[in-house]
Amino acid sequence: MSGAASLEAPALEASAPCPCGGGAAYGECCGPLHAGDPAPTAERLMRSRFSAFALGLGDYLFETWDGATRPERAELDPDPELRWQRLVVHDTTAGGPSDEAGFVTFTAIARGPEGRVELRERSRFARSGEERRWRYVDGVVE
Repeated sequence: MSGAASLEAPALEASAPCPCGGGAAYGECCGPLHAGDPAPTAERLMRSRFSAFALGLGDYLFETWDGATRPERAELDPDPELRWQRLVVHDTTAGGPSDEAGFVTFTAIARGPEGRVELRERSRFARSGEERRWRYVDGVVE
């Protein structure tokens, strides 16, 4: 798959608040990344991946996961029983526009059949491919 291809059309208006909680409208925040624009930083990629989980965009999750570490495609579809509701970014190390790697520590909060779910992770990101796009490499759940 080409990183610049339009991946999926989410069921969210461009003027709606972005699920990542960055404060901007979806059409100005994660929407363009979901449509194929490159993420400028590791944190922006991580936020767009959270939004992809919230919106059920499995193709985007597959495309933005480094090919050396990503699981089979079928394992990347978001759990339909979880509603991802909030993202809290705790720390970002490197991962800027001129970096080749970076880490983002965050807590993702969801609601499931058994109540509240919290996932705290320190994710590793690196640039890869011909276009040197940011990709999720792996993470350590804390």
